[in-house]
Amino acid sequence: MATPAHSPQLLVVDDDEGLLILMAEALKADSCTVSTARTAKAARAWLDTHTPELMILDLNLPDSKGPALVAALQPTNRHVPFIVVTGQGDERVAVEIMKQGALDYVMKDTALLDLLPTIVRRALGTIAREKALVAAQTEHQRLEREILAVGERERHAIGADLHDNLGQQLTALELMCTALKKDAAPHPKIAKDLTSLGRMLREAITQTRALARGLVPVGSDPDALQFGLAEFAARIDSLGRVRCAFVCPEPVLVSDAFVAGHLYRIAQEGVNNALKHARARHITISLHHPDHTLVLAITDDGAGLPRPRATHRGVGLGVMQHRSRAIGAQLEITSKRDRGVTIECRLADPS
Repeated sequence: MATPAHSPQLLVVDDDEGLLILMAEALKADSCTVSTARTAKAARAWLDTHTPELMILDLNLPDSKGPALVAALQPTNRHVPFIVVTGQGDERVAVEIMKQGALDYVMKDTALLDLLPTIVRRALGTIAREKALVAAQTEHQRLEREILAVGERERHAIGADLHDNLGQQLTALELMCTALKKDAAPHPKIAKDLTSLGRMLREAITQTRALARGLVPVGSDPDALQFGLAEFAARIDSLGRVRCAFVCPEPVLVSDAFVAGHLYRIAQEGVNNALKHARARHITISLHHPDHTLVLAITDDGAGLPRPRATHRGVGLGVMQHRSRAIGAQLEITSKRDRGVTIECRLADPS
């Protein structure tokens, strides 16, 4: 059994009752479902309870005209695609309406009824392509986020194994060496070897903990990002290569561990770029929460970014862009030669 063809829902708005009926009949003959309205007020009332796939709109209604009519008929919470029908001499108005988002326009002349179905099908094709593109972009973002989430879960699992399994085993071995040193007291060479072995085990424990901390940079608590960034800045500052400070005027809570993890990685990548390439003396990591927007910024006073090349894009900047897209954030990078770089990541309230 064949699948019934889709019948697009249209709204035709025109104050000429005879022409309105003719346009509706022409579109119904082209397998469309058509509703009509003769005034802007009637159209608004219909739009309050319906959402057409396309609106065919006369620009000269008795209770509204031109751009004001378009603004009045577009509900604030959604956008209704539309084409306009205009009389002779109103072409300039039609062009202005196109700038307001009209997909097309058709003149009120003897060819109107012949052209209208074709123009409507063309507009519906444009709408369908735009919807397909949005759906593809949404699916791409979902898959991108899922891939990153899988990577994060694997890193968390490896970090937990390092900390809970390998780290504990190394600690147990160090304790065994300490205990064996007492038994080996009569044998100076063995005692010395056990001391060396204990020292190497302590170094291995330190390295294991550092690896685990790098794989699991922030925990799942809402304040984990704030404390993680503070610890990261203190660790960079302690190296003595640059001065690194963390600025957070008031508590910033991020309950989504996925978002927190990627914001931390963005800060980490930004600082690493400044250390490797910028020859900076000072780096500031700031986190604040103005107007329901979370803002993470990494600022340095280094040499700035080199001039962009058409064939080359920094891997670090690309990774930051990738991570920001995955969490729905906007990343902005500004650079001034010999005056440093600012990387700013803005995200709608994630708490």
